[in-house]
Amino acid sequence: MDFDAYAQTAVDLVNARLDDMDALTAFFDGHPWRQSKLADRDLVAMRRAQKRLRGVFEAGTAGDDPGAVEELNLLLAAHPMQPRISGHDATDWHMHVTGRGSAVSAEYLAGAVWGLAVWLCTHGSARFGVCADERCGNVYLDTSSNCCRRFCSERCATRSHVAAHRARKKAETAETAAQPAA
Repeated sequence: MDFDAYAQTAVDLVNARLDDMDALTAFFDGHPWRQSKLADRDLVAMRRAQKRLRGVFEAGTAGDDPGAVEELNLLLAAHPMQPRISGHDATDWHMHVTGRGSAVSAEYLAGAVWGLAVWLCTHGSARFGVCADERCGNVYLDTSSNCCRRFCSERCATRSHVAAHRARKKAETAETAAQPAA
């Protein structure tokens, strides 16, 4: 069972734009069986869970382990999971974490919440967070070898570093211009 993949589903959900049913259908692209079962209640449940999961990532970023744990425990209670064996043929048996309900959102959220909870217990909340680029807001799992990730992507890291460099250069230029001539 790949708990990291389940934790990644929490990241994917928080970072998704779920403005309407079309967006939710697109979110499940590549999963036609889920797309065919989507209902309005799934959109409501997914959007509510998005906000609560974001709170877990924000607590982790702030170093608030008790807050992250408390919210994850509430989410685990709200989205109970039930493991099941699945497979496409008799040689491909594997475990899935699924929800107890028949709704697509119940299945997805049980796995996402469970995966993030296992991630926190295994790696700690310092290993996930919210992108340090103020213009972004995406969340991420820190899979770096030295627990130093602060951005959701290389693009955001580069954009932030370039902006900081330009701001320093601008400040240096302004400081030089403000100094009296000798």
